[in-house]
Amino acid sequence: MFDYLIVGAGFAGSVLAERLARDGGKYILLIDRRNHIGGNAYDHYNEDGILVHKYGPHIFHTNSANVFDYLSRFTKWRPYEHRVLASVDGQLLPIPINLDTINRLYGLNLTSFQLADFFNSVAEPRTGARTSEEVIVSKVGRELYEKFFRNYTRKQWGLDPSELDASVTARVPTRTNRDDRYFTDTYQAMPLLGYTRMFENMLDHPKIKILLNTDYKEIRDCIPHREVIFTGPVDEFFDFRFGKLPYRSLEFRHETRNVRVFQPAPVINYPNEHPFTRVTEFKYLTGQEHSKTSIVYEYPCSEGDPYYPVPRPENSELYARYKELAGAATGVYFVGRLATYRYYNMDQVTAQALTVYSKIRSGWVSSGSAARLLHLPLERGHEASLNR
Repeated sequence: MFDYLIVGAGFAGSVLAERLARDGGKYILLIDRRNHIGGNAYDHYNEDGILVHKYGPHIFHTNSANVFDYLSRFTKWRPYEHRVLASVDGQLLPIPINLDTINRLYGLNLTSFQLADFFNSVAEPRTGARTSEEVIVSKVGRELYEKFFRNYTRKQWGLDPSELDASVTARVPTRTNRDDRYFTDTYQAMPLLGYTRMFENMLDHPKIKILLNTDYKEIRDCIPHREVIFTGPVDEFFDFRFGKLPYRSLEFRHETRNVRVFQPAPVINYPNEHPFTRVTEFKYLTGQEHSKTSIVYEYPCSEGDPYYPVPRPENSELYARYKELAGAATGVYFVGRLATYRYYNMDQVTAQALTVYSKIRSGWVSSGSAARLLHLPLERGHEASLNR
């Protein structure tokens, strides 16, 4: 008899498996329908011996010392500050927009103080911006919105920014200095030997058993267990009773090039002229030395693995119906982005899983009580970004 059947071997499921087994002394069966652990953060060495992220770039950053210290039990770190360029008007320009972006785009020589005045002169102030378009236009004006944001967002989401909730772009920063880091979190690093090695260390415990290539519905009635922690899509758990929750997916085209360096930055965004949204070169992220290099092109699409919940009012209403079902269930904990229909960064999911474990351990969430969809408070600075 297993104490917990945990569905999904990504961050949420793996952190809870580790805590429940190593700290709580519970017997865990961890399953995943894929053939590997690590969820979307899974990385591996390709046929050329280059470490790549199978599901696109995963950049670790957090303001939480608690999360960083916890994960540091399972990996050493390589310091890494992420930088992104955008291909606009034949130039590769820093994104988020900063002083160098504007000066190079327009051939100007503004100071930081003058750039603040520039933004004020082009912005179209909106009171209570409701859409992603209104958020950006109110910050940087119509022209920069068209050059950097509109088509990128349309490709990413399959919708015009005017049709998307303000939350999609509400946290997009603009800077009046030359800071070209994509993130400004206190802790920015990459697992020294990769994410998969970190997960292997996390799950290396005699009370954790792992089944891969395994679907929850095929084994739930034949393997004895006391409770379930479900990190998959909540609508799937309930057999799509009210219809499918909309997600955006991604197709990845991986290529190895016979050059040491392919592009001048880890990631280059393509907001306009190409069907893909961005190109990532992995050696920047991993620090690996190799005579060749590996890149990945990302093509957003409507079908495929669920990546991004689509933030529109009608989707929130649909999710609310599934949330009500989950709240009435017993012996099941719904944890993570798919189970709660929210996009979380890796540190956010880790923080949520640690909080769930703390509640289980302390008896705040008691054995056999009603299931909880755990929308937990996030520490300041944990807001989801446009890039993972």
